[in-house]
Amino acid sequence: MKHFPIFLDVEGRDIAVSGGDETALAKLRLLTKTDAKLTVYSAAPNADIHALADSGQLTLVHRAIEAADMAGKALVYAANEDANEDRRVVTIAREAGVLVNHVDNLETSDFITPAMVDRDPVVVAIGTEGAAPVLARAIKAELEESLPPALGSLARVAKGFRQLAQALPFGRKRRTFWSDYYSRVGPRAFDKGGETALADTLEHLLAEHMNARPEIGSVTFVGSGPGDPDLLTVKARRALHDTDVVIHDRLVTPGILDLARREALIVNAGKRGFGPSTPQAEINAMLVRHASKGRHVVRLKSGDATVFGRLDEEFDACAAAGVSCSVIPGITAASAAAAGIGRSLTRRGRNSSVRLITGHDVEGYAEHDWRALARPGEVVAIYMGKKSARFLQGRLMMHGAAPDTPVTVVESATCANQRVIASELAYLSEDIAEADMSGPALVLYGLAPRGTEAIARPKREVAQ
Repeated sequence: MKHFPIFLDVEGRDIAVSGGDETALAKLRLLTKTDAKLTVYSAAPNADIHALADSGQLTLVHRAIEAADMAGKALVYAANEDANEDRRVVTIAREAGVLVNHVDNLETSDFITPAMVDRDPVVVAIGTEGAAPVLARAIKAELEESLPPALGSLARVAKGFRQLAQALPFGRKRRTFWSDYYSRVGPRAFDKGGETALADTLEHLLAEHMNARPEIGSVTFVGSGPGDPDLLTVKARRALHDTDVVIHDRLVTPGILDLARREALIVNAGKRGFGPSTPQAEINAMLVRHASKGRHVVRLKSGDATVFGRLDEEFDACAAAGVSCSVIPGITAASAAAAGIGRSLTRRGRNSSVRLITGHDVEGYAEHDWRALARPGEVVAIYMGKKSARFLQGRLMMHGAAPDTPVTVVESATCANQRVIASELAYLSEDIAEADMSGPALVLYGLAPRGTEAIARPKREVAQ
């Protein structure tokens, strides 16, 4: 992010616009909506700018802007439609320490003016850092349609009520009050009685929330999917937007954590295979502790919470403490990895079942039916299988698996840095070592990638 979005207080402050044609007028259409003092500098302003001056919306100076005019200015717009003149304005503004916007010139501007959706006092700003102005306009059009015109009235009346609303405890109770007003009670009241009906509505709603019983905390176990934020379910997004605390696994990606409510407490309870880990008992206690304080907790697990996620242990700990729990499933890594290589986990005539196993606990491998897994056509998804690849090779080949059985390793499935390594059973551990993978990887035994996206080794002679 090169341009950090902020909302600048311009009430009563001086803003200068250098220019008198359509470029300057386009900026003035936005600036005249503010409470700033506007001054336009132009030797030959057009009729529309004259009209704005005649109506008292700005002061018009019939000459070019000079260095002395920079004193006390909050912002300056260089909008002369003359490259040399605009460069001069940029230079004198910067020498005076005033932020300047060189219209339609990103490189020489100190700030940019975004596309805006105006529901005063609610303002939505959309910026693309000059990369895609057409996209910004498209987003603006969508928001214009989706945000009701009444939104400004709702916010205007609410602004004067904020002091009274502080009678509610800070946090969820106050957020629930405002959510109720904006999403349910306020729009209904506005439809019936307009803006004048909103003040009484807020008073009645506040009394209702003041007398409500204290909220009971809860834990929602959420599967965050394989990593791509676009693959989160709608229900999972809503849970993240509404949570007080997020306790997440190590493999949950930053893009997904960014979707959590900004004020939420974010806790990393990561467990690293064969490395430092947060003890399970500590995670259980953490969930109970936060929920017991009336907080809504999201326990965010990578993939699907019901697959190798220790869901039962955490759910049981919460239930034993009387904490209400629910589960929102996610896309598991096996499905994501298979989709990434264009294959189905099951196929008519090949396999009617698929097995999901974990390679994290090598000792647990002894319990598998290796002879059944080694049969031709079987498909197995091995989670956390990088370190146990050699053991996997040995067991399967010992029980009759063909050395040239296709095996695909998908690293960081669905993410921008996804890698696909096509291998064969006889060379699996060697190929994993050569690939030097640092991200989470899933091994798909019995499947070869469709297409040419994979990093494939050349065909080799398999020792008999």
